[in-house]
Amino acid sequence: MVTKHTVLEQNVMKTLITFVTKFFSLIVSTLSCFDRVLFKGYLPFRSAPQLEAFIDHVLKIKRTDFLKFAQKQSERLVTHAKRLASAEAAPYRFLKGKQRKDDLAHRIALDRGLLEGLVCVFCCIETCPSFKLVYGDKRPRFVSEPRPQRVLYFYYLDPDFGLIHLRLPTWFPFTLQVYVNGHEWLARQMLQQQLGFVQKDNAFTQLDDPQKAQKLADRFAHLPWRKLLNRFARRINPLLREPWLRQPGYYWVIDQAEYATDVLFPSRQALAGLYPRLLDHAAVHFSAKDILTFLGRKLHGNFLGEVLTDCKKERWPGARIKHRMKNNWLKMYDKFGLILRVETVINNPREFKVRRWGIRNGRRQLVWAPMNKNVGNLCRYQEVAAAANGRYLEALAVVDNPAPAYRDMEELTEAKEVRGRSHAGFNPARAEDVKLFGAVLEGNHLVRGFRNGDIREALYGKAKSGAERLRESRAVSRMLKRLHVRGLIKKVPRTRRWEVTKKGRRLLGAAVQLYHHGIPRAVAQPPV
Repeated sequence: MVTKHTVLEQNVMKTLITFVTKFFSLIVSTLSCFDRVLFKGYLPFRSAPQLEAFIDHVLKIKRTDFLKFAQKQSERLVTHAKRLASAEAAPYRFLKGKQRKDDLAHRIALDRGLLEGLVCVFCCIETCPSFKLVYGDKRPRFVSEPRPQRVLYFYYLDPDFGLIHLRLPTWFPFTLQVYVNGHEWLARQMLQQQLGFVQKDNAFTQLDDPQKAQKLADRFAHLPWRKLLNRFARRINPLLREPWLRQPGYYWVIDQAEYATDVLFPSRQALAGLYPRLLDHAAVHFSAKDILTFLGRKLHGNFLGEVLTDCKKERWPGARIKHRMKNNWLKMYDKFGLILRVETVINNPREFKVRRWGIRNGRRQLVWAPMNKNVGNLCRYQEVAAAANGRYLEALAVVDNPAPAYRDMEELTEAKEVRGRSHAGFNPARAEDVKLFGAVLEGNHLVRGFRNGDIREALYGKAKSGAERLRESRAVSRMLKRLHVRGLIKKVPRTRRWEVTKKGRRLLGAAVQLYHHGIPRAVAQPPV
C-alpha cells in the first residue's frame, strides 16, 4: 500500500543525489548497507512473573527445587559447548579479564586456515540479568536480579554471513544474542554473483558494479530472519530440544542496527581536501532541530530528551562527529582516508513510526504507530536509516571549495533589476544577512520548505504585538523577494511555502562558510 508517508520517505532517500552531483568529480561510487546488527532472542520467562508461571504450570516443580534444576541446565549448556568444539576440532577457551574476543577469534580463524565452520568457543564470567528466590507471604517468589554466571561465545565462519558470534548466558533466562554484519553478507553475495570488489575490514574500497552491489545490499532486510536465527539457536542451545521448551522457542528482536552510507573517493588527497570542511560545517551549523529533522522527527514542546553533538578531531584519518537523539545516533567519519561514511544507529525504534494494523474508532485499519524491536520491522529500520543518511548528506551539500565561492559572492552583492525595479544585493560579511542565509538553509526546512513566519521567528524571535509582527513580516517578505529574483529560493506550488533551489544551496552555503571561515571580520566594519 503506497501512502503519503511512504512517498515522502522515497523522495527523501533520493537526496543523496544532490551530494553526489555536487562533488561528482571527486566521488567514485556510493553504497548504502547494513553494518553491525545485533539480534536478541527471548524465551517465555524473561520476567519474574513469567518465570513463576513457567515453573508452576510447565515444569510443575516446587520453586525451592528450581535452583537445582537451573544448575543442571547450566552444566548441560557448558558440556554441549565443549562437545561441539571437540567435534569440529575448534578450541574451547576460558577467558579471564577483558579481552577483544572478535580479534582473538579472527586470529584463530587465520591460524587454523578455516574457510567455514565453528572457529572457537569462549567461556567467561559475566554479570547478566537473572532471578533470585526470596521469601514470600505464602510461598517463595522470584525477583529480577543480575547474577554472575558463565557466558558462552560461539564464533562461526558462516558461508552466508562470514564471521558471526552467538552469545549465550548459561543461567535462566538464557537470552541469546546473535551478531551479524551486513557488509560481510554482501561480500559473499557479490562473490556468488561474480562481481569484482576490494574489501577492507567492514567497507569496500572498490566496487566494479556499484548499482548491482546496491541491489544486493537492499535484500539484506528481506531475508527470512526468524528461520535463520532459530537455526543458529538450535545449533548451540540443546535445551530447545526439550519438551518443556521446544514449542515456544525464542522470540526475536533487533537489539541494535547500524545502517551506513559510504561515499568512496579516488584517493586520500581527494577526501582530505573536503572532509575537514564537512566536519566543521556539521559541528558549527547542525542544531538540535536539524538533527531531529534528519531522523524524521520534529522539535516540539512535548519532546522529552536531549540532542547532543560530540566531535573528535584528535587524529587524521579517523576524526568523527556523533549526534545523539535519546538513544539513537547519527555519525559521520572517514574510513582509511578513502571513504566518507554517514551512519544511523537505531537502539530505540519507538522514536520512529511504522505502518501496521491497529484499532481506530472501533475499526481495524492500517495506522502509523511507534515502531517496536520485532525482527519483522527490519525493512522499516532500513527505510528510516537510509532517509536519515540521505537528509544528512543533503544538508552537507552546501559545503564547497572556497576558491570559486569568492567569485560566486559577486552575484549576491550586486543589485538585481527586474521589471524596472531594482532589488538591493546582500553583504556576505554582514552578520544580519548571514543570519538570513542560515535561517533559510536550516535543516528543518529540507522536507517541507519554510514560510515567512519561520524566517521571521528565526531572525527576530516571537513578536510582542500584532503591529510588530506585521512590520517584521513585511521586512522578511522583502528579503525573500531579493532571494527569489536571484533564483536562490522558489515557491512550493499551491502553498505559501518556499524552498531553497540548488543554486541557492550552493551560493548561500558558500556565503555562510566564508563568513565563519574565510572572510576577515574587518570587512564587516564600516570605514572610519
